[in-house]
Amino acid sequence: MSDDIWAKMQEMPINEDEDVIFVRQNVKAHSTKVGFSILDQTRIVTAVSELARNIVVHAGSGTVSMFQSEEPAGIKLVFKDKGPGIPDVDQALEGGYSTVGSLGLGLNGARMLSDDFEIASTPGVGTTIAYIKWV
Repeated sequence: MSDDIWAKMQEMPINEDEDVIFVRQNVKAHSTKVGFSILDQTRIVTAVSELARNIVVHAGSGTVSMFQSEEPAGIKLVFKDKGPGIPDVDQALEGGYSTVGSLGLGLNGARMLSDDFEIASTPGVGTTIAYIKWV
């Protein structure tokens, strides 16, 4: 699907736990306007929580850009950081893999809650994740 269907709505910084809450609230409000069901809003906000929290924990800071498509109706969230990167993306996407002693469900969980999920990461450069959900 072409990238030209996406209109950028907002870019938000992610530097601390309070930013994760702010991002969650904004994405929830916007997903309501786009027309997502309550179940899909919950899926989106859960994925946002995991991905934004990963930025705080692993990279220290980053951003999330929110895009909207009208036809078909959808939301795209692009998370970017300049953290340490992920040495083995395939391993990181396996359920149960963690570098900080957590349950290791964040990346894989967010991917399972999406309709399309792309991740690009370079060690020492950073990580970019695109999360897409369609109405």
